Amino acid sequence: MSEIKLEPPKKLFIKTYGCQMNVYDSERMAESLEGYVQTDRADDADMILLNTCHIREKAAEKVYSELGRLKPLKELNPDLKIGVTGCVAQAEGAEIMRRQPAVDLVVGPQSYHRLPQMEARVRKGLTALDTDFPEEDKFEHLKGRKKMQRAPAAFLTVQEGCDKFCAFCVVPYTRGAEVSRPADKIIREAQELVERGVREVTLLGQNVNAYHGGMTLAELIRALGRVDGLERIRYTTSHPNDMDDDLIAAHADTPKLMPYLHLPVQSGSDRILKRMNRSHTAESYLRLIERIRAVRPDIMMSGDFIVGFPEETEADFQATMDLVAQVNYGYAYSFKYSTRPGTPASERPQVDPVEADERLQRLQALISRQQYAIQESMVGRDLSVLVEKAGRNAGQMLGKSEYLHSVHIDNATAQIGDVVRVRCTRAMTNSLTAVEI
Repeated sequence: MSEIKLEPPKKLFIKTYGCQMNVYDSERMAESLEGYVQTDRADDADMILLNTCHIREKAAEKVYSELGRLKPLKELNPDLKIGVTGCVAQAEGAEIMRRQPAVDLVVGPQSYHRLPQMEARVRKGLTALDTDFPEEDKFEHLKGRKKMQRAPAAFLTVQEGCDKFCAFCVVPYTRGAEVSRPADKIIREAQELVERGVREVTLLGQNVNAYHGGMTLAELIRALGRVDGLERIRYTTSHPNDMDDDLIAAHADTPKLMPYLHLPVQSGSDRILKRMNRSHTAESYLRLIERIRAVRPDIMMSGDFIVGFPEETEADFQATMDLVAQVNYGYAYSFKYSTRPGTPASERPQVDPVEADERLQRLQALISRQQYAIQESMVGRDLSVLVEKAGRNAGQMLGKSEYLHSVHIDNATAQIGDVVRVRCTRAMTNSLTAVEI
């Protein structure tokens, strides 16, 4: 009897840009492509996918530059297939193939469930383009999570798109209108993740607290809190206008919901907030923080800020500094405004870039002082840490505290996936050191 030779699996390289949702999308795309195994080397791949982000300035040009660097790989290996996915793919569409003929496949973030059919097409020597907003639910057409051991923390998309239309943001144009996944499917996926070793999930959405998949986000969090083996729950990113009373209450009545909340405000100036189309004020945001801290006094607050938004004055910027001083953030992400073509703010008078740089430096210095002071306050405190991987030093493990601090555990006996109590012994610039107790 002649021996049947099996074809070796093809190799897939994915480079992911941008947000956590892109990380989740990359995982699901990899899982959808049967017959492929992932590689961490582009020059070893049979297919390369660039999963792109369109939030920052010159995002498309950076993708074209990366494609230029990949082009020689295709010249060496004509069978190599190159694809562009994500938000730049959605925004640029066929222009990507026109500018870079080495690209075989372009697919937007709402159509990646069609990737297997597109891959079959490009294997026949054809090109494939799909930047539609399909009527069918892409998650409905994706198979269950692959039965492989996973890291103990995972992302789980529950909502996509945004209806807020902030003046600076491209998300409504690249991700589309708000869509929520059915709660039962989310709970089932969480259970599958737990079976693969996951102990913590972060629920993802462009506007996650607008979730309405048959229940509210608060109700979904409570339902996930009843999943055996799931130890921790987080969610991001939230809009202040959708932070309702029941979600605030969930921070008090759901022990598995971690005391960390990312709640972007973008500016402390009411004039700028109105120009941003944010539909909240600095005062309403501050009162919201007070209500959240009333039910969970130890909660760690995180935020987003845009500096140098069109027409921002020094007084507007000072209002942002005042708000940051009042909130006292444990984490914050601050950026200089960058023009996004097609958004309302792109047509307005721009702030001098030198002045915007100077403001950004002042804001980041204040945020850094707050962050380090809060980390210093952790020294001597007992924390709960989910162990995620081995540390750099012998006998050291690395994990995340309930407040999302990176924690190095010295002389650790805990294993990956354990949730252990530790005592913080030292605060460093971006992490903590602790010992088990």
